[in-house]
Amino acid sequence: MSRGVRESISNHFSSSKMITIAMFLVLFSSHDLLSFSEAQLRFGFYSETCPSAESIVRDVVQQAVTKDPGNAAVLLRLQFHDCFVEGCDDSYQTRRKTFAPGNAGVGGFDVIDNAKSELERLCRGVVSCADIVALAARDAVVAAKGPFYEVPTGRRDGQTSDKSNAANLPDVEDSISILKSKFREKGLSDKDLVLLSAGAHTIGTTACFFIMSRLDAQDSMINPEFFQVLRSKCPRGGDVNVRIPLDWESQFVFDDQIFRNIRDGKGVIKSDSVLYQDNDMKNIIESYLASNESSKANFAADFAEAMAKMGAIGVKTGVQGEIRRVCNATN
Repeated sequence: MSRGVRESISNHFSSSKMITIAMFLVLFSSHDLLSFSEAQLRFGFYSETCPSAESIVRDVVQQAVTKDPGNAAVLLRLQFHDCFVEGCDDSYQTRRKTFAPGNAGVGGFDVIDNAKSELERLCRGVVSCADIVALAARDAVVAAKGPFYEVPTGRRDGQTSDKSNAANLPDVEDSISILKSKFREKGLSDKDLVLLSAGAHTIGTTACFFIMSRLDAQDSMINPEFFQVLRSKCPRGGDVNVRIPLDWESQFVFDDQIFRNIRDGKGVIKSDSVLYQDNDMKNIIESYLASNESSKANFAADFAEAMAKMGAIGVKTGVQGEIRRVCNATN
């Protein structure tokens, strides 16, 4: 939207094997969500045609995040914007020089381009930009100490792009009913909304531009002390391009702290804060904060499943679309 640690989060993360199984079930057992073409995505799609594809993307992402830890959130947000607008076909890249309000601040294109260049050198015309975006998002989460999960591949790149479709992106000013509606239109549940919107904000920053209106209105959902912190960073008449963390406790680490922030009135953007005002959303958030470990929901595993569902939205496979030579233009 995506984009120190108080306690160890390693015990909350399930093994990559269990996450892989969960994602497999999500991708291939949910007939209401996935079309025949989407079911053609599979794990290890490039195992024969370009065996080093995933390792190349991983290395490029790791270098980018090591250079700037903020790149992890940028790459995660890039996949959200790609999949949520016209489906996961990297059509976003072909309109990256155009402006749509919901796309303000989206980046990470240089990382995708670097991975694509290396892949074209070794496996020309084989790996799609859409798959690179999906793999890069996963590797970005891992680089931020989040869970590893298998990504099914086989996407092909879109050949058309319409920036007006970005108007359907979830917005920081959306009400809870609008947010729910936008996610359901994509086949995503209320739980997916919590995970992919608020949960993904465990890493990353936002610009003062996106919170000025709620600060000026003295939004009552904001903890009074935290309001003063935000106001000091984003004063009236100040620079709206100043960026601030979405998770003030651990902005570069993928953990569940963001849910504590939202519960305690320390949600930075309005679309995160409004979730806790809805009973269903509140219960989902609380499930990740349960003090009893046996009843505590597994944020990492659930996030991986939600990413799998989102990553299958509107994909092109088989003879659909194309494999771009460069990611910022169709062939």
